[in-house]
Amino acid sequence: MDERTGGTPEACPRVPRWRRNEDTRVHGQGDGGSSPDPSPASRLDAAGLGAELGERATLVQFSSAFCAPCRATRRVLGEVARMVPGVAHVEIDAEARLELVRALGVLKTPTVLVLDADGRVVRRAVGQPRKADVIAALGEAV
Repeated sequence: MDERTGGTPEACPRVPRWRRNEDTRVHGQGDGGSSPDPSPASRLDAAGLGAELGERATLVQFSSAFCAPCRATRRVLGEVARMVPGVAHVEIDAEARLELVRALGVLKTPTVLVLDADGRVVRRAVGQPRKADVIAALGEAV
């Protein structure tokens, strides 16, 4: 019994139910997480991205104009790309590239894909990643 309402929380719709917010989720391809099924779009090239791939790996960031976490993600990915030789950071405006967004199953911004040297998606994160998580994900790609 809820002491504030004299009943159960379900009986009083004005009592909020709080759930834990999980901002960032990192998944590998085919790990049973929320990543889309592997498809031909799971491999990207320079023409598909509109930018050159890194020699060792590429960090692809899908952003939108009014996304505050996207700006912080841009800083983190840029720092990591400068720290690790052969890694490139490519930022894609999700609104301008809807065909690519749909093909890759991007539902929220920021979404970060880690590509290996051949352009295969090896890791995927939704939300603002921590620098340590990005570096760990790059370990799988290089």
